[in-house]
Amino acid sequence: MPVAVAGSIALTLTAAPAHAATADAPRSVGPLAVVPQPVHATAATVTAAHAATAVPAVTVVATQAAPATYTVVRGDTVSRIAARFGLRTADVLALNGLGWSSVIYPGQVLKLTAAGAAAPAAPTAPAAPSAGAGSYTVQRGDTISSIARRLGVTTNAVLSANGLGWSSIIYPGQRISIPGAAAPAASAPAAPATPAPPPAAAPSAGGAAYTIVAGDTISAIAKRHGVTVSAVLAANGLSMSSIICPGQTITVPATQPSIPGLTAEQVANAQLIVRIGRELGVPDRGIAIALGTAMQESSLRNVTWGDRDSLGLFQQRPSYGWGTEAEVQDAARATRAFFGGAGDPNGARTRGLLDIPGWQNLTFTQAAQAVQISAYPDAYAKWEAPAASWLAAIG
Repeated sequence: MPVAVAGSIALTLTAAPAHAATADAPRSVGPLAVVPQPVHATAATVTAAHAATAVPAVTVVATQAAPATYTVVRGDTVSRIAARFGLRTADVLALNGLGWSSVIYPGQVLKLTAAGAAAPAAPTAPAAPSAGAGSYTVQRGDTISSIARRLGVTTNAVLSANGLGWSSIIYPGQRISIPGAAAPAASAPAAPATPAPPPAAAPSAGGAAYTIVAGDTISAIAKRHGVTVSAVLAANGLSMSSIICPGQTITVPATQPSIPGLTAEQVANAQLIVRIGRELGVPDRGIAIALGTAMQESSLRNVTWGDRDSLGLFQQRPSYGWGTEAEVQDAARATRAFFGGAGDPNGARTRGLLDIPGWQNLTFTQAAQAVQISAYPDAYAKWEAPAASWLAAIG
């Protein structure tokens, strides 16, 4: 069976190399949020069980000044090295041309600042934008999706231009490349005024836009609007460990449709699958196949357990390249990986529905099995009719 980003790159002295992806990675943040003053999406008020999985509060720790380079020693991981010097893991990876599945070894020399690179650029400055591209300085409240929308480019294009993933985090003052956009005028060197909040995102059908204020939690917002926490998470591609920030705009869905036989959690996950399918331009039959597959694999629940290392909504397996444990339990990311195609967060590592030649001509069961490679290939057939009715109810 078949995936936010691993928190560290493991290091060992054994003959077998240590891999970048480890189980201690934080779950993804989606959309890519600026986190100057994080407000957790979950709070103790959600449920005691959810509180156990919530992202812990940020703790300020003393860090050493970052040298230009660092020599790896036994027991090191990239995330620990970054934390020791007050750096972001993603920045250290980028400086060294590493990925989340890369391997580091004792004696390896890593660059920790831009000064350690060939060009002595300022530590926080990214590579110069490519020809025909512009750059943008991230402001408080920005997300990659809101920046892309504002500048008339796609979110995927901005992610690719900056080596970011769906679970990456951006921060105020960071400069990012905007492909195919004219560079905005340079700002005055004087201290800028507090930027205006980003424009409100257009709410999804049947939903309303809401701008986060200090002290908000997803559970409080959901309660205030009379909807479930799962529905709000699903409508915004968030997970129980996501972080929300003041100034961020989210969609508060209308009252969930009542679907006989499905719980509120199942309906919310079904809505997530349908929303992402629509965003990717997947035909209705493909969305129905995804709904039926998720029902067979997890009962349309984002579970934290499964056969061997299978996890999440589609029971995707980290050992088969579907992502880290945190990534395959990110319901939005797992759904994109199931659909595959140009927006596949796994790239060519895994094959989604849209990557299967002639999938439209396969039976419901054959199409689901081509993605899942299940030991029980006929099990999906029974969900074909129910999946079609769920899709009709959600719209």
